[in-house]
Amino acid sequence: MLEALSFTFVQNALIAGLLVSFAAGIIGSLIVVNRMVFLAGGIAHASYGGIGIALYFGLPFILGTSFFAVLSALIMAYVTLNQRNRIDTFIGLIWAVGMAIGIIFVDLTPGYNVDLMSYLFGSILAVTHEDLWFMGFLLGTIIFIVTFWYRDILAVSYDSEYASLRGINVKLFFTIILVLSALTIVIAIKVVGLILVIALLTIPIYIGEKLSNSLYKMMLLSGLLASIFTIIGLWISYTYDITSGASIILVSALSLFGFLTISKGFEKR
Repeated sequence: MLEALSFTFVQNALIAGLLVSFAAGIIGSLIVVNRMVFLAGGIAHASYGGIGIALYFGLPFILGTSFFAVLSALIMAYVTLNQRNRIDTFIGLIWAVGMAIGIIFVDLTPGYNVDLMSYLFGSILAVTHEDLWFMGFLLGTIIFIVTFWYRDILAVSYDSEYASLRGINVKLFFTIILVLSALTIVIAIKVVGLILVIALLTIPIYIGEKLSNSLYKMMLLSGLLASIFTIIGLWISYTYDITSGASIILVSALSLFGFLTISKGFEKR
């Protein structure tokens, strides 16, 4: 694959993979410890509405999808904080409505959309310089927020009642985490696709959680693992000419299986 690095699109793919991996490692850790996986899944599938709207109006993918994903995240945050006993129903509703809106707008878009499959399963080799700038800006924003408000986020993530007693605005930080999750999902769609995005936000994090004793270490290790899985997945994708998103997730899943097998072996000892 070394000769492939001479191509600009491969360089962009590698940079994008690293940026998204660390963003996914940080935000994925917050999603897992805050038990937001189902919420993130709802946002991911609702984002298809943004993809359909972007295709229909000829908008940039990231612009249209980000707007729709953030809107979905805000709605889910409101429902979660105010209608907790009906959360499953509303998440399912937003999930279904977002998908339906996307399908309708795709149907209304003139001509056959050859890029549609790339949104579902990822197309990291199609990443542009503009995408890289957005990914870099988002990762920088995530790092700044998590670093600056780390203690508050830590308190909210592990004991929201204690955080509230300390005067921390739990609702605000919960909403911020969901919005950052939505934007991370949008950029991750470019790498692994809409269908596989939750796997990228959970598999490396599961391993990282088992090997860490703090949220900070969990985030860092999860980002490193996601980066390794992405690089290996890209190499397999390039070597055997198969879909990059599926390759990355398969490498992640096999790594998780190997980790669990080795862990059980040590437990028996």
